[in-house]
Amino acid sequence: MYRMELAVKKFSIPQMAVSLPLAVLAAAILIFINELSFYQSTDAVASIEEAQKTRGSINKLLQQVLDAETGQRGYLLTGDPRYLEPYNTATADINQNLDVLRLLFAPYKDQLTEFGLLSRHVSRKLAEMDLSVRMRREDNDDAWKFVLTTDVGKEQMDAIRERSATLAASSIRKMEQGQAQIQRTLLLSRIGIAIMAMAGLLAFYMYLLQTKAVLDSGMREQAMLQRERDLLETQVRERTASLAELATHLQNVREDERGHLARELHDELGALLTAAKLDVARLKSRLAGNLPEAAERLQHLTNTLNSGIALKRRIVEDLRPSSLSHLGLVASLEILAREFEDRSGLFVTTDLEHVELDGSSQLTVYRMVQESLTNMAKYADAKQADVSLHNFDGYVTAEVKDDGKGFKLDSLGPASHGLAGMRHRVEAAGGRLTVVSAEGHGTRISAVLPKSS
Repeated sequence: MYRMELAVKKFSIPQMAVSLPLAVLAAAILIFINELSFYQSTDAVASIEEAQKTRGSINKLLQQVLDAETGQRGYLLTGDPRYLEPYNTATADINQNLDVLRLLFAPYKDQLTEFGLLSRHVSRKLAEMDLSVRMRREDNDDAWKFVLTTDVGKEQMDAIRERSATLAASSIRKMEQGQAQIQRTLLLSRIGIAIMAMAGLLAFYMYLLQTKAVLDSGMREQAMLQRERDLLETQVRERTASLAELATHLQNVREDERGHLARELHDELGALLTAAKLDVARLKSRLAGNLPEAAERLQHLTNTLNSGIALKRRIVEDLRPSSLSHLGLVASLEILAREFEDRSGLFVTTDLEHVELDGSSQLTVYRMVQESLTNMAKYADAKQADVSLHNFDGYVTAEVKDDGKGFKLDSLGPASHGLAGMRHRVEAAGGRLTVVSAEGHGTRISAVLPKSS
């Protein structure tokens, strides 16, 4: 096997030494031909566009001269000032068009000389028309009729047509030269592409031979990588399942410890605080009439003991809600919502239905609602919250939503343990947790849990 692989490598190296430079050379030549064709075609197209623009300006100039002459003759024959409007417009446009043509012919000396002659004839024609119009305005009929009957205007118009035809013919020749340049460029591109295509096919054929030689080795490597990938996926699944079981175990241990601590606080600390309260009550009854100051201090001590008992009761309920086992999930959630409303100042509405869940799932729903309200008080900056619990065929839904500032879901980092803990707790109970939030649109956290069988 080793000798075969060595022979394959020896066979493929000379082919690579030939095919790679050949492919690079073909690509370089093709790029050079394309760039050369591009620049030549661009120059030719620019030349054609310039020639078309020049020809269009010349035709426009002729039309403007004709419009001016038509307006002039109409005014001379009728004396109607309305004919002067197209005459004035045409003369103004003629001067602008001459400026455009002067810029177009500036790079070409021969055509610029020809344009100079055309410009002089146009100026003479405009002067002749302006003279006749002024004499008509001054009611000098003999003068303008004499100018109109002479051949001066016709001679200038014929000269304008002749010079315009000469300049238009040069523009047409420039267009024909540009078209011929484009055709030569296309022919060069066709020949170059055909040659480069043959060279590319040759390089590709040599590449196929090399690929065939190393294909078997690649397939063996791929099979080995697939086996390693499958092994890694199996290990990842096993490790993930182990971590999930460990997280569930730690969660259960935590709940057991919280329950144990709640019972200790309720039994031991509760008994001590109650006994102390009774002792204070006895002292107060004996000293109330004799020592007013002592009675006042005893009353303060009684209030302190009452606050301690209330704090103990709230801590015990947070650790392990006794109402959950005595009153049920609906009553426990109602109590949780009212206590949260009193502490936070938020307005909390509830829509709770009786559901069929076992004790573990009820605790899961309670903890989800508790954690959601806690996060809401810390981060949401909300004014109202809604807590709902609904019964459906085969499953139960629990939802907490607020009208707070919301957040971007993709902005949550690895340290967001609250939502991760809720998700794991719900999934461990066989359910699914959904979080919907957007900046400025509040947050909605909902859980779907299967009913108890």
